[in-house]
Amino acid sequence: MATDAKTQELIVSVSPHVRGKETVSRIMWTVNFSLLPAVIMSIYYFGPRAAYVLGLCIVSSVLFEHLLQKGIGKESTIGDGSAFLTGLLLGMNLPAGVPFYIPLIGSGVAIVITKLLFGGLGYNVFNPALIGRAFLLISFPKLMTMWVEPTAKFTGMDAVSAATPLGILKEEGLSELIKVFGSKMELYSSLLTGNIAGSIGETSAIALLIGAAILFMRRYITWHIPGSFLLTVGLLAWIFGGDSGLFTGDPIIHLLSGGMILGVFFMATDYVTCPTVRRGQIIFGVGCGAITMLIRLKGGFPEGVMFAILLMNCFAPLIDRSVKPKMFGAIQETKEQKQ
Repeated sequence: MATDAKTQELIVSVSPHVRGKETVSRIMWTVNFSLLPAVIMSIYYFGPRAAYVLGLCIVSSVLFEHLLQKGIGKESTIGDGSAFLTGLLLGMNLPAGVPFYIPLIGSGVAIVITKLLFGGLGYNVFNPALIGRAFLLISFPKLMTMWVEPTAKFTGMDAVSAATPLGILKEEGLSELIKVFGSKMELYSSLLTGNIAGSIGETSAIALLIGAAILFMRRYITWHIPGSFLLTVGLLAWIFGGDSGLFTGDPIIHLLSGGMILGVFFMATDYVTCPTVRRGQIIFGVGCGAITMLIRLKGGFPEGVMFAILLMNCFAPLIDRSVKPKMFGAIQETKEQKQ
């Protein structure tokens, strides 16, 4: 039966019938691009070692995903950029001085166990890069806490160990931390530019905020999780984080230190592992902020962003279910009907 041109243009398919131009691949590669300023600053401060660790994480993550999918007879999805992003985020959560096998093991745990064994992109319960880092921290605590002094940049592959600002704050207190940097303004400046010891992704809060601005402009993230996360951290740091009693803490140090900026804008906002309802995202962010400060102030680790996000990933489905609005026209069951 012959059909005219107009009839051929009609497409019958399941919903959604209104589709946007955004694709998974475009979103993933945009996020990768938004991290480029932070990557450049990390290489500037930590030198070739940062590029080495980041490269190992990215290449091994992409290879693990490609080989496993080919091995089970599925089409490789490395072109969508998600494996690249997982490797990049994992690398940014590692110290620059780790040996070569640390990125390989972390990438394997992140891609094979956390992502692919759960069904692939869109089915993972936890953020793959954070699970990879958590596994490494538990398995190799000494190697994962050997922080590199940024002044050792461009001196080859050797690195000089140093304490992180959060480590000094945890062990010595705020006054000692300020003394190490010379003044509070020098401390703020170092935190903003990234001239501090720590993970590769802790370099330059300014560079990370530039990347976050790109995500906001593209509307890939909203204010709900970052705003509630940062507000909770700042408030609790001000109330409980001081050496001289309540309301004497310095929230700026906690907001700019450690993996706060990287975690808030690039990992807590992961579409798959965070709530989808706006009210739920605010609850999620508040929970992340509260757990982060509980660990930083009272826990055994100086940093708590990673554990906070992973713990709240567990509650994301429950939060969504609790705050999900009722469908228009839905019939609510009475107590008698439920019984």
